[in-house]
Amino acid sequence: MSRKTNRDHAKRQQRPMQEDDAIAAQISALLTPALAKQNKYCRQLGLRDRILTLPLITRLPVEIWFKENPKTNDTKFEEDLLKIVRTSTLLLLDRGFYHFKFWLQLIDQKIHFISRLKKGAAIKVLEVFTEGYSLRDRKIRLGSGTKTTPYITLRLVEVKSGKVWHSYLTSVLDPEILPPYVVADLSQKRWRIEDAFNTVKRLLGLSYLWVGSINGVKLQIWGTWLFYAILIDLGDAVADELSLPFDRISLEMIYRGLYHFGVANQKGEATDPVKYFAASENKDLGIVKQKRKNNTKLIVAPFPEKQRNTPEFFFSTKSLTYA
Repeated sequence: MSRKTNRDHAKRQQRPMQEDDAIAAQISALLTPALAKQNKYCRQLGLRDRILTLPLITRLPVEIWFKENPKTNDTKFEEDLLKIVRTSTLLLLDRGFYHFKFWLQLIDQKIHFISRLKKGAAIKVLEVFTEGYSLRDRKIRLGSGTKTTPYITLRLVEVKSGKVWHSYLTSVLDPEILPPYVVADLSQKRWRIEDAFNTVKRLLGLSYLWVGSINGVKLQIWGTWLFYAILIDLGDAVADELSLPFDRISLEMIYRGLYHFGVANQKGEATDPVKYFAASENKDLGIVKQKRKNNTKLIVAPFPEKQRNTPEFFFSTKSLTYA
């Protein structure tokens, strides 16, 4: 790919670097995420104590690891991951962690995961939970019984979209705990990792290294991710002020809007960035994304083929109550 077509090598634009005491004070107050409402919501789902973890909800990084070798792959971080993950956690893993021994270690520590099945993988069906036109949910065995690929018992969920079957693996073997369509929905949420990298690289400039020293690189990485966490908290506060889901808030426009808030603050027209971004007269900043048409309902039935036309088939917020 040429430098002209690679967005990582695009000309750097003028970035808003407005320094202001009001911004600094507000950022300091936002360092601790407001999670009370989200925690209540997850408890009402009945999944919070069993499988859901806060990073999936908050989109904030738990740990930042650095290795000097540029050829380091995901498997080099397996030991680090095992040290920080607690029991009863559900991990969303990409194919870089497709390692049977590592999966068995997670299961031994009562840590569960969702991953994707590699093409051509040999499976042995042990039990069938659901077999339908657009859904297959089965307990399977993977591996060849060797030291490198030991046997492992998992659940294979396959969902048909159009003419394509999408395959998902999970160590949660009971559909009552983790329904098949919820497995697929959670796996798609893993894309938030890519969204986070897109934000820190393209918007916050981590595609470019300012210095060549290892210490300088580490400082840049740490500072960029710290500011990303602050940006997430600011976006969450704006979403709460507008009573909108976090997905409706544009982090890019909030970042670029900080300059405009700084100018307004110096003129004495604004003191609170959250109120400023949520104000109706500032809609032209583009903080709120256009609402997408999405009429898809999440099927939460453990055995969808047997539970059609029942109240428990679709997830509904009407049954939720908040203390």
